Amino acid sequence: MEELTSLVSESIEASKTALVVIDLQQGIVLSPKQGPHTSAQVVENACKLAQSFTEKGGFVVLVRVSWLDGQDMLKPKTDLQMNSVTYPEGWDNIVPELANIKNAHLITKRQWGAFFGTDLDLQLRRRGIDTIVLCGISTSIGVDTTAREAYQLGYHQVLVEDAMTAMTKEEHDYVCKTIFPRIGKIRSSDEVISMLK
Repeated sequence: MEELTSLVSESIEASKTALVVIDLQQGIVLSPKQGPHTSAQVVENACKLAQSFTEKGGFVVLVRVSWLDGQDMLKPKTDLQMNSVTYPEGWDNIVPELANIKNAHLITKRQWGAFFGTDLDLQLRRRGIDTIVLCGISTSIGVDTTAREAYQLGYHQVLVEDAMTAMTKEEHDYVCKTIFPRIGKIRSSDEVISMLK
């Protein structure tokens, strides 16, 4: 009962908070294997969050991953053999449901995390933002890496469990149960919307 009371009394100040949406773009959302939430569920919940943030005057950041010519891709030597991928035209376009959010800031990253090599930190600090609400795909890659970067930069974080998903339920659950509680608060999209002031 004490935890429920604590949640009810929590609030998120829209003017000092950014919604950061990771990689909800055509080529990633259409990936067939995802769990525990479907891409459609993640997009729907991200849209609800974006609408609420926009209505309350919060800052919305849409992050996508893309490359200019492939030379800007990371190519480390790894144990896992990565197959060469051909990216179809438009694979890096933000999904239509989110593409026309008024005053949303679009960031293009060249790696997993949204802070390294982008102006995300600069844009947040210039607006006096000290908290990010984070969602997107994949929980265990782009969202997790961005959350760790944000933690190291000193941001408060709210991680929206039902507005993110991974390749498998196990990956998603591991990050949500083991990593995220150490660097932020885990909430549902409905909880975030009710806390946004």
